[in-house]
Amino acid sequence: MKVAVVILNWNGKSFLEKFLPSIVSYNASFSEIIIADNASTDDSIDFLQKKYPSLRILQNVENGGFAKGYNDALKKIDAEYYVLLNSDVEVTERWIEPVVEMMDADKSIAACQPKLKAFDNKKQFEYAGAAGGFIDKFGYPFCRGRILDHIEEDKAQYDDVREVFWATGACLFIRAKQFHDVNGFDEDFFAHMEEIDLCWRLKNRGYKIMYCPSSVVYHVGGGTLNKNSAKKTYLNFRNNLFLLVKNHPPNYFLLKMFVRAILDGIAAAKFLFSGQFNHHIAVWKAHFSFYASLGKIMKKRKELKAQVKSFTTSAVYVHSIVADFYLRGKKTFTEIDNKERFL
Repeated sequence: MKVAVVILNWNGKSFLEKFLPSIVSYNASFSEIIIADNASTDDSIDFLQKKYPSLRILQNVENGGFAKGYNDALKKIDAEYYVLLNSDVEVTERWIEPVVEMMDADKSIAACQPKLKAFDNKKQFEYAGAAGGFIDKFGYPFCRGRILDHIEEDKAQYDDVREVFWATGACLFIRAKQFHDVNGFDEDFFAHMEEIDLCWRLKNRGYKIMYCPSSVVYHVGGGTLNKNSAKKTYLNFRNNLFLLVKNHPPNYFLLKMFVRAILDGIAAAKFLFSGQFNHHIAVWKAHFSFYASLGKIMKKRKELKAQVKSFTTSAVYVHSIVADFYLRGKKTFTEIDNKERFL
């Protein structure tokens, strides 16, 4: 098939009830909708079989998280493009066609995302991807339309097609061949930031990651782990260190890791003094887990280095987004967007 829209489900019957109607209604003529179930224990499967008997269902034998769940399912799907779509996303008319047209016209594009807006406030961008993702020189991710916790309203300020550093896993268009060529998601991530790691590996092989504003979807966010979850804090801090060690160029690498340790320590202190003790502990747990896994991650870095000509810094923000936000008061992407600040 041309396109496989693959929805990973884990105990998400309520989301399927709410959002499958729009996905089915606005599906393209050349795409198939597939549900990849991550060993749900609710009645998701029964609901799907009764309400949507024509949809293909792939049942994973265990809940291996976002990364393993998709890896297991996508091995069984033959398509030119995969669209990895969260179950808590509402799509709009012609959300598939413009992205596929863009990727068909440029074979160097490995992955792309639509404009991601908030389901509960449709004037705003959504945290998990907004208008395309970037990282700063210390590996902190942010988006056009969302810097740290500051989320902008969509006023058409980011309606230009643009190369980005990473595309959101909430709605990720990706060439199947390139996905499998780089061995898919890193399953050690379990969930959170695995798409950034994947996009970085693709960029290291010379491919582009793009943003397509003419495709729009609305994301609830936090469907599995909400933003107040200490486990989410743990995964975000740990996985961010994982992807930085795996993919960062050798230039100033050790110095940046030292600075990251200091910045993460400040973040832990901020959680502590704001009374978020569970999140404070989560940051330290993330670092202990990272150090325990360092040998394994360094081995992956060595393997990746042997597969690519050089570690890319394309579309990296060469300043500190944390310093810009807290010290310089720059809270929107427009305020930091100039050629001198991006490689």
